[in-house]
Amino acid sequence: MATPARIALEPWTDDDLDLLRQANAPEMTVHLGGPETDEQVLARHKRYVEGDTYQGQMFSVRLLPGREPVGTVGYWEKEWQGETVYEVGWGVLPAYQGRGIAAAATAAVVEHTRADGGRRYVHAFPSVQNAASNAVCRKVGFTFMTEVDFEYPPGTLLRCNDWRLDLTTG
Repeated sequence: MATPARIALEPWTDDDLDLLRQANAPEMTVHLGGPETDEQVLARHKRYVEGDTYQGQMFSVRLLPGREPVGTVGYWEKEWQGETVYEVGWGVLPAYQGRGIAAAATAAVVEHTRADGGRRYVHAFPSVQNAASNAVCRKVGFTFMTEVDFEYPPGTLLRCNDWRLDLTTG
């Protein structure tokens, strides 16, 4: 059995702009409507640095022991089916995929949502075609709810799976 990835989450800082640019590659955004413009990346980075993530937080994912930046993970509040929930999202750079890093980072950010309190559920909405992200949801303990349609980015219809984790259990 593979050894679980050892990672650390670090709050987003100005120094993480290069990581966000690396994550904006076509292979990283294929299930998200494609890469953003540099202007959009800079605006996203500014929101992350300023903590403007809708009552949540973004983190850089660091591989231990050297703390090399290998991905992103975060959570934010979302209105979903008449209630406010947390939504989580993640990405791991291609050279580091397949090592359990995304699952470790997602599990760690779920603990942040649990510590934040105030919300019963955390959801993830990976594309139905994104087998790796759907596998992360299963591995972390999310329950599959249903398929849903989202417009993301604006003008692009995205078919997603709605995965939910109850923060009051476990």
